[in-house]
Amino acid sequence: MRQAFLFCLCAAAAAQAVAQPQVSVTNVRRIFYNGEHNAFTDLVKFNDRYYLTFRSCPDGHMVHPTASVIILVSDDLKSWEQVHRFRVQKRDTRDPHFLVFRNRLFVYTGTWYSGETTLPPAKWDMNQHLGFAAWSDDGKNWTSPVMLEGTFGHYIWRAATYNGTAYLCGRRKTGFEMKARGEGTDVQSIMLESDDGLIWRKRAVFQEERGDETAFQFLADGSILGIGRRARSNAEILRSSPPWTDWKRTDLPFRIGGPLLVKWNDYWVVGGRKYAAEGARTAMYWLVGDELRQFAELPSGGDTSYPGFLQLSSRQAFMTWYSSHEKDERGQSITAIYGANLEITSSPEDQ
Repeated sequence: MRQAFLFCLCAAAAAQAVAQPQVSVTNVRRIFYNGEHNAFTDLVKFNDRYYLTFRSCPDGHMVHPTASVIILVSDDLKSWEQVHRFRVQKRDTRDPHFLVFRNRLFVYTGTWYSGETTLPPAKWDMNQHLGFAAWSDDGKNWTSPVMLEGTFGHYIWRAATYNGTAYLCGRRKTGFEMKARGEGTDVQSIMLESDDGLIWRKRAVFQEERGDETAFQFLADGSILGIGRRARSNAEILRSSPPWTDWKRTDLPFRIGGPLLVKWNDYWVVGGRKYAAEGARTAMYWLVGDELRQFAELPSGGDTSYPGFLQLSSRQAFMTWYSSHEKDERGQSITAIYGANLEITSSPEDQ
């Protein structure tokens, strides 16, 4: 009897150790649609206001010089107004991401060179990538576009800070090799660093090959936890300690498009494109050890993913994503920006 009792206690303790919070999704709504292709979201809180950024392009998803970056602001996550919009001449602005650094709000965008008109995929050249930024001290008055020194040949993506330094993910051809496009095994994912958010240099290598979009966060001791997309291969969990020269890379069992990695209380949240049998979806997961456990699938489909996330309290959060699952009055698919509230309804800590 005593052995059975102890077994039950151990089993309960084991279940508690691997348990994670339960989450409900409410108030799903379309935030923005202007008749253009709207995609690649990010969120941040700055000076007690909420900011949302994304790409908007009248010509669609691919590489067009008509693309621009839109920045919206809200006081309540319900009503939004445009505070800034910018383009880069002869370039497609894509994948904008926020960074609060040295009391300044930055929006970073990777850009493809396209010239005067739409650039066909056969002429895409990663060696002509160049990073740009918009920045503001107050969230109202903006300076843009600002070219980022040290980013030519790099497609910049998510950013983070640690110990007074800013860091960026930059994707580039290995050795800047001169050949078509450069996708696949010959792409590195690099960690760039900056003292001012505008001039960048190489610091470390996230991925030696099949490098792609990498979401990364710093732990208190300077260690890095990351989620790396790997083109058409399965995603990886990345871990490294300072000086970030040695990496542990753990394969996940599936691909993730447009990955997000954030902390909600003491739990790590991963989000991105889920490649399901019924088509692409935007999904959210808890990262438990080396395992992803889905806690939400958002209304989405087709061209979708690239979530943004804000923790509002220990129980409440807000997220955004883009999707093309809705249609207009003509029955044509639209690509719009969506938002939803997340609530932890039960947690292991409640027990």
